[in-house]
Amino acid sequence: MSAEFFIVAAFIEEAAAENNSVMSPELFIAALYVFALAAFLGYQVISRVPPLLHTPLMSATNAISAISIVGALVTAGGAYNRTSTILGFIAVIAASINVVGGFMITDRMLRMFRKKPPSEKGTAEKVAAENTRGPRG
Repeated sequence: MSAEFFIVAAFIEEAAAENNSVMSPELFIAALYVFALAAFLGYQVISRVPPLLHTPLMSATNAISAISIVGALVTAGGAYNRTSTILGFIAVIAASINVVGGFMITDRMLRMFRKKPPSEKGTAEKVAAENTRGPRG
């Protein structure tokens, strides 16, 4: 879950606490504006990242997702009402999957850049020597 989700959820919680009912239209429009602006800004930032920086960006994204787990735990454990508990639980599950999957992908990407150990010592030299001798030996 993203930070935008929790900002919108905070607006909804505040409105529900004031009125004990649904969100006012003004607050809903403000929350929708924040969500749309954050989605647009996030897309613009991510689309301009060069391929070389994708791995560090993935690590930073995993850290942000870990912070959103804390927010989801607060929402789920706050005992505000049944809906916030259920949505908080779903947010904890989704953010946990995102963190674990992100770290798996980051680890896989980093393994691509590691040097592989030679499987048999001297194999490359033998192949090179056979190729340079030619058919006569």
